[in-house]
Amino acid sequence: MTRVVVVTDNSMLVGAIRTGLDHGGAFRILGYLGPGKATVGRIRDTGAEVVLVDEADCLHRAITLIEGLTKESEGPTVVLLTLRMEGDWLERAFEAGASGAISKTVHPGALATLLHEALNGHIVHPFAGTRARSDMTTLVAMEDSSLTARELEILGLVAAGATNREIGRELWITQPTVKFHVSNIYRKLGVSNRTKACHYAHVSGILPPKVSARVAS
Repeated sequence: MTRVVVVTDNSMLVGAIRTGLDHGGAFRILGYLGPGKATVGRIRDTGAEVVLVDEADCLHRAITLIEGLTKESEGPTVVLLTLRMEGDWLERAFEAGASGAISKTVHPGALATLLHEALNGHIVHPFAGTRARSDMTTLVAMEDSSLTARELEILGLVAAGATNREIGRELWITQPTVKFHVSNIYRKLGVSNRTKACHYAHVSGILPPKVSARVAS
């Protein structure tokens, strides 16, 4: 199992991470450290292979910690947990040495999958302004996807793992209608399949609250 340390003082985020990673079964959480106690030496002493860094309210502190952890080639993989999915901010995090960025709005059930993607060198984010690094495969979609309310609703169900048949039953529409909407979603997001659409939805945080609540239920 991959050993993980989480840097955050947000108790709600801690609960969500524990739920998501325990459910995945591939990660073992070694512990949680508040930003004030999360020194490079202390984290390295834990033997963590992955460090999840919550940017919290101090961007400079997060960047400094990422730089310190990734300075040496044998250092842990660092993934940023953030609400700021802007291109400039992500660029700073990647240049500091982060291997990925995951939105804190992501559903806990998708966290393990997205973390696997980050560890495998696949970064998913919605902004074309962020420069792709040579060792990453970047899925870029339009920032303004112009999804309709119905498309957002369907995307939320897709992100929750629902099949076209299940979506049709949930929304009282036919399967051909579901397929039509899903095709439009792919086109607007610039993706080619269900998995990429799901990743985009989770990481970009584009789902409205009512859809997010349904996905979480």
